[in-house]
Amino acid sequence: MKKRNKLVAVLLSCCMAVALFAGCGNNDKGTAENDNNQGEQIEVSEEDKYGGTLRIGMAAVANNIDPVKYTGIYENAIIENIGDTLVVYSDDLSEFLPSLATEWEVNEAGNEYTFKLREDVYFHPGKFQDGRQMTAEDVKYSLERSHNESALARLAMLDHCEVIDDFTVKCVLPNPDASFLAALTNSGNVIVPKEEVEGWGDEFGAHFVGTGPFMMKEWKTDEAVEFVRSENFWGGEVYLDGLNFVYITDINQRVNALKNGDIDIACDLAGEGIDEIKADNNLVMSQEPGMGVNYIYFNMENGPTADIKVRKALQMAVDRDAMCAALYQYGECSPAYLPLPPASWGYDESLEDLVPKYDVEGAKKLLAEAGYPDGFELEYYTSDSASSKKIGEILQQFCAKVDVKVNIHQASWGTFSEIGASGNADAIGMSWTWFPDPYFYLNKMFHEESLGTLGNGQQFNIPEVNELLDKAVEVSDQEERAKLYKEALKLIVEQYPQIDYCLANINTGLNKKVQNYVVRPDKTIEIAGDGHNVWLAK
Repeated sequence: MKKRNKLVAVLLSCCMAVALFAGCGNNDKGTAENDNNQGEQIEVSEEDKYGGTLRIGMAAVANNIDPVKYTGIYENAIIENIGDTLVVYSDDLSEFLPSLATEWEVNEAGNEYTFKLREDVYFHPGKFQDGRQMTAEDVKYSLERSHNESALARLAMLDHCEVIDDFTVKCVLPNPDASFLAALTNSGNVIVPKEEVEGWGDEFGAHFVGTGPFMMKEWKTDEAVEFVRSENFWGGEVYLDGLNFVYITDINQRVNALKNGDIDIACDLAGEGIDEIKADNNLVMSQEPGMGVNYIYFNMENGPTADIKVRKALQMAVDRDAMCAALYQYGECSPAYLPLPPASWGYDESLEDLVPKYDVEGAKKLLAEAGYPDGFELEYYTSDSASSKKIGEILQQFCAKVDVKVNIHQASWGTFSEIGASGNADAIGMSWTWFPDPYFYLNKMFHEESLGTLGNGQQFNIPEVNELLDKAVEVSDQEERAKLYKEALKLIVEQYPQIDYCLANINTGLNKKVQNYVVRPDKTIEIAGDGHNVWLAK
């Protein structure tokens, strides 16, 4: 018996409590109402919704927007508005919806997925093709390219794709993998034209071509990315003339840009600016529960932190609650203890008791036992945002109490990603947000297949954990998968690989003229298509 479309959501065990994300958006395909606490809808005629350029202030500079090379949320925001995936998540992440694929079937063994494709999809015109029709050959090329080249191993579970006909493609997995459809929703798996990829070579990211609602107009490397509306978009009319992502790394400047009308949306806000936006009658402050975990991971293979006693001591040296309170005083987040968000169905609250309690004297004793009675120097790497630096400074203060000197190194996202993936840093300041399926946290951070990526730059490789994670993706029953993930999570926590200190809200400031913008728990920014169509009130 074959299983179709939304029934696959049960097979892939990605169900979660919708109420958790109340106010995050409408789930119905084709409508995206402004129901995420942004204020009242402005009633205008359909004609008056057209026009204008939406300007979004981003917290960090995008490095590479080639789908197989990108590593951060800021690149993701660009890619997902230029390209499309076969399937997408609903706004509350509770089910899979059609996108470039109209329907799909899964064989009884669970290792073959057959997709029927839309026949009205065309690529944006580029240098090496003139806007031709997308076919199953493009899906095969794009997904196999992702499998072979993805910087974050986004399709590690794929073996190959088979073209059945021009608009039917089969994806074959070596083993059943319950995370496959969720993986396909990631923007690293958008469908791209082979001619443009091979024609541009390493420069494809700077000339990215997709099938989405917007086309790239200009990429000003350290300033902004400008888009124009695609006039041949398969997903229907797009209200906006254009879309700009503007890089404003300083939070205060981002808030001021929103208040002054220089941008329409400000992402990743924190601090006093949140209250400033709440007090402005022209603006709306949205603080939605997210899927993000903020943490500091330690190198498990090299340097002092290769010793489990040192890792445990560093955890004991940091008061998570105090750290969270010092960093986030305006509702930006809540304390975290495990490398999964509680919204994930693999979370096990009982494991929080395994996390070492704050104990300075106990930490000193452990460091002495590990051969560091006088402490040591810890090289800490993070991105170049102001908030990242503040996190490092608070870590410095806590570690100084146990005679560990933390040296902070900040770098642009591209350089930082390379350092993290290299496995040579003592400690890395990170945040991770993805889907509710535990696979996208535990496998990406703690499985040996993710070694050499930013996700597992800590060099975590425990055979027993690998075995449990492998078993978890081969079964379809959610309860059985959850049991396996919780067993793996216990083993992970007992290795003290990282300090999980914060569960981040998604803090977004918006001008009230922005209509139909949905703040999603996975931080994706969807402006048009797949049920969204943002417009600007005049």
